[in-house]
Order: sequence, then structure tokens, then C-alpha cells
Amino acid sequence: MPKYLYHGSYTDKGLKGLMKDGGSKRMKVTKKAIESLGGRMEAYYFALGGSDFFIILEAPDNVRAITGSLVANASGTVKVNITALVSPEEVDLAVKQTMKWTPPGK
Repeated sequence: MPKYLYHGSYTDKGLKGLMKDGGSKRMKVTKKAIESLGGRMEAYYFALGGSDFFIILEAPDNVRAITGSLVANASGTVKVNITALVSPEEVDLAVKQTMKWTPPGK
């Protein structure tokens, strides 16, 4: 299954819920949500700095990965961004490919 990085921040409303429930409960709820989409959570970390959390997960496809982000963002408690993750083996395959392309101005 493809891997994705969800990263983002809590809104004021989301921070109040986090303060009430704690980090372990949030991680368990998130794991169940990902599993309900047919995915698997690989890692869940809280962070200091620009993002409040980082989640690495597998999802069956882009549609279900986007569904997770849409549902979470629509809650008004978090602002989630998605990054599709690419394995070293996929990069190995990509660097062996080519395409017909002309740079701008050439």
C-alpha cells in the first residue's frame, strides 16, 4: 500500500480537546480512523515547532488518504496536510525513466 505523511496543527478547539483527552487517546482514535479507511498507522508523533503532529500511514489509495484529511479538516479541530511518501526503490525505478520535455525558453 502507498505510504503517506499526515502533518499538521491543532486549532484552538482541537487543543482544548487534546488537553482534555491527552495524547494517548488521540493516537488510539486516529489509529481506529485510519483502519476504518482500510489503512494502517505506522507511527504517530507529537512535535515541537511548526507542526503539532506527524503521522506515517499506509492507505489503499489516494482517495482514502484524501478522505482522512478531508474529514479531519472539516471537523474544525485540526489542519492536516498530506505528503505522499516515495520509497528508495521507487526512486530507483524513476531515475531509469525519461520523458520528452522542453525547458521553458528553449
